Amino acid sequence: MNDEAMPPGHEPAGRALGVDLGSVRIGLALSDPTRTVASPHSVLTRARTHADDHHAIVELARTNGATTIVVGLPLSLSGGRGPAARAAEHEIDELRTAAGPDVAVVAHDERLTTITAERTLDEAGVRRADRTAVVDKVAAAVMLQAWLESPAARATISGTTRTR
Repeated sequence: MNDEAMPPGHEPAGRALGVDLGSVRIGLALSDPTRTVASPHSVLTRARTHADDHHAIVELARTNGATTIVVGLPLSLSGGRGPAARAAEHEIDELRTAAGPDVAVVAHDERLTTITAERTLDEAGVRRADRTAVVDKVAAAVMLQAWLESPAARATISGTTRTR
């Protein structure tokens, strides 16, 4: 978030779970309880159906006390919505249905998160062969951290915001 202090009683309602949807793997990141820092969490291998994936994501959110799921939206570099973004928006709508009213599901721009994750892993000395296992969860953490630092994060304090 930013340096502004939140009024008493307006603290974030639980952790946030970051989701980087991929066609083969789903990267997951989790914020701390104060919604200040995002950390890579895990990688899910896609199941047979999106419904199975969404069930696993929602279960992970609930198990970890996350009241907001932040899904990366792959906008084009110009900010437009191409086929990948439209597919993600459709999946986000399905995830909202799976999450029900107690977990907010929001989208956040994920442009360049994978590139940032790759550079971070390169700078950390992670061998290219070892990156496949972690790049998705690191990309999810990069995206979630950007959301945590955005005005959109403050709009979900109550855990009920459902906008894109």
